[in-house]
Amino acid sequence: MLTQPELLDLFKSTRAQSELICSFLEIEDYVVQPIVDVSPPKWHLGHTTWFFEEFVLKPYKSNYLLFDEHSAYVFNSYYESVGEKVIRTDRGNLSRPTVAWVYKYRNYVSKTLKQFLESAELSKEVLEVIEIGCHHEKQHQELLYTDIKYILGNNPLFPKYNDQFQENPIQDFPQEWISVEKGNYEIGHNNNDFCYDNELGRHTVYLNDYQISSKLVTNNEYIEFIAAGGYKDVLLWHAEGWDWVNTNQISAPSYWHKIDGQWHQFTLQGLQKLNPDAPLSHISYYEAFAFSQWKGVRLPTEQEWEIASTKFDWGSRWEWTESAYSPYPGYSKAPGALGEYNGKFMVNQKVLRGGSVATSEKHTRSTYRNFFHAPLRWQFTGIRLAK
Repeated sequence: MLTQPELLDLFKSTRAQSELICSFLEIEDYVVQPIVDVSPPKWHLGHTTWFFEEFVLKPYKSNYLLFDEHSAYVFNSYYESVGEKVIRTDRGNLSRPTVAWVYKYRNYVSKTLKQFLESAELSKEVLEVIEIGCHHEKQHQELLYTDIKYILGNNPLFPKYNDQFQENPIQDFPQEWISVEKGNYEIGHNNNDFCYDNELGRHTVYLNDYQISSKLVTNNEYIEFIAAGGYKDVLLWHAEGWDWVNTNQISAPSYWHKIDGQWHQFTLQGLQKLNPDAPLSHISYYEAFAFSQWKGVRLPTEQEWEIASTKFDWGSRWEWTESAYSPYPGYSKAPGALGEYNGKFMVNQKVLRGGSVATSEKHTRSTYRNFFHAPLRWQFTGIRLAK
């Protein structure tokens, strides 16, 4: 648990980082929503502000005055118990509130909460909610990067975000198979650092002998899969995945474009020739599974991934696992609206482990359980194989 001064520093740096991410945007970029899974950057800035207002300032700060009575309706995301909200698909339809208004809203809430943290000694309960709010905003910083990439990557001009964001770090070492012996192992969060409730409930799992790759699958390996007809071989795919491939005419990872016979990739630095040595990214669970079938191996379970994670390099891609997102033994949701944060999504989703080049600083750990539906691929998702 952070001290109050440490939490104040975390809050200030977190709020500043979100605005730094958006500082490279043109004003028109703030309002675009190409698909339901992508929210306008303006909305992310407002939503992370509303979180602090709704869950910290309103219940804990006496005589707090709302910046605007409509903020909750516009910037609530999925908290059904809090009240009505704009439908998710309609976030991009709102020309108002303006970007300038959102920044005024952020400044108002940030200033008030900083004064609140500086004014008096706060209870452990309040500090825990503020810490959750900071890590919630860090999650949205990653979403800002990936949503901005989707917005720009689906613009026919392929505009550049900036020249600084490096999304394809090379794992410059040979691939090896790391062996783990069968036995009982402990998984789950086990210290006093921050974690989400879905990581709690440290428990014992039994694992058979297995091997896991020291290296992520590269673009070049996936090119071989495509060339071998991987997207046309029904025997490699789950039935649902095969329907997805054909319905959506999928033939390559997101952001890949074949130009004059050469593969290119849209990155946040613009459209570039595909680097064959870079780790694969922006693929669905369906594709990850089909590729592993083609290679004659499999995806690791989240338990296997966590136990072996000290033995390999991770953090540049969210790695699909073969594990369904479900509660650990003894899991219980937090009381009230914050209980909606993780628990209600434990159905029809796959766990991803690791982190990505877009994950915020001090927001990754080996016990982190990310989760997405099988067809989603706008995040920096990749593959680590096991057998």
